[in-house]
Amino acid sequence: MHQLPVSPSTAALQPVLFIPHGGGPCFFMDWSPADTWSGMAEFLRGVAATLPARPKAIVLVSAHWLTPGFRVTSGARPGLIYDYYGFPEHTYQLTYPAPGDTALAERVAGLIAATGLDSGLDGARGFDHGMFIPLKVMFPAADIPVVQLSLRDDLDPAAHLALGQALAGLRAEGVLIIGSGMSFHNMRGYGDARYTAPSQAFDDWLTAAVESQPGERRAALCNWARAPFAHDCHPACHEEHLIPLMVTAGAAGQDPGRKVYSQQVMRTQVSAYRFG
Repeated sequence: MHQLPVSPSTAALQPVLFIPHGGGPCFFMDWSPADTWSGMAEFLRGVAATLPARPKAIVLVSAHWLTPGFRVTSGARPGLIYDYYGFPEHTYQLTYPAPGDTALAERVAGLIAATGLDSGLDGARGFDHGMFIPLKVMFPAADIPVVQLSLRDDLDPAAHLALGQALAGLRAEGVLIIGSGMSFHNMRGYGDARYTAPSQAFDDWLTAAVESQPGERRAALCNWARAPFAHDCHPACHEEHLIPLMVTAGAAGQDPGRKVYSQQVMRTQVSAYRFG
């Protein structure tokens, strides 16, 4: 199995991030009101400055790729998948030519397999908008190698926590692990004032879970569906936008978690979290 060419003396321990990726290509188009996504975009633009060093690579788990077992992009130059619909034509011309990293992909797949979880490489898969839209804001130069990782389609919280735990060691090699989703994701709820209070109550619960001690955090996240208004915020069997948080919490190990961004967007509360 290939090892990343990282010198321990130069690699900085990277944190782990759970970020909101917005709605489709929202950061690159006009919206009404015009500032709907501006606070989220400002948060994403500021992330790089908070890191201990420039990441040597990024492993990103996207809410928009579900597979029966865990899969890893292994192409050297993955294309883009414009998996959003009904947006202005120019948003289908967006580019993000970040390189892949075949050696890192093999490493990730091997780490997952070593835990007994099903894993495999996908050399044909491109980067979906859960990857390239937020990273285009966060790292616009597109010069950091990126490997994208799927969610398992049963959306089992414990399996995704275990996935993150398997990848935790990459952080010490300068790899930034990102979960890309949304802390609130109910398409019928956006813009509906009836969802404001439920989204805030769930956000309060989620923040308390993330900021609790690691053992308590794991137990709470495994049982997230029992949280107040859980299925109002993430409808049953469609919780794929929350599950990347489980991966990041698993990769956090014993590191504390904290909320680093929160805003009411389209009348619903949306937050981001950082571990380490």
